Amino acid sequence: MEYNDIINLMQEMTKIGITKVKIEQRDFKLEIERGPQGIQHIQPKYLEQTDQAVQETPEPPKNEDVPKKEIPGVKKILSPMVGTFYAQPAPDKPPYVSVGDVVKKGQPVCIIEAMKLMNEIESEVEGEIIECLVENEDMVEFGQPLFLVK
Repeated sequence: MEYNDIINLMQEMTKIGITKVKIEQRDFKLEIERGPQGIQHIQPKYLEQTDQAVQETPEPPKNEDVPKKEIPGVKKILSPMVGTFYAQPAPDKPPYVSVGDVVKKGQPVCIIEAMKLMNEIESEVEGEIIECLVENEDMVEFGQPLFLVK
């Protein structure tokens, strides 16, 4: 399964509300589980062929896989895709939003560049930006929190 196929699958899961997908191919197994805040669990397994049997090798857990405590009354703006985060529309322009700004649903908050396409990301929540969780030009993952909104 190609990288772009996995990204498209995750985007479709979010769009149509599917909560769990399990895919097995000859040398690859992928399990994705989506919770209310986006993709919560991704477990790729690479299957190693041996003379005796196929053995599963789970991917080692990363620190960001450990759930963080939820803060009451604080919402997150999540990345809908994998790519490079840009806080402003162009290098010579001001950021879309800053800490202290009030955002409305549908308001652009950043750009994520994926496969040389600039995707303007709109807020799905309303409130005051209390923290930006990523730096300009950071790589972001699907479902990764970008902003905290109160």
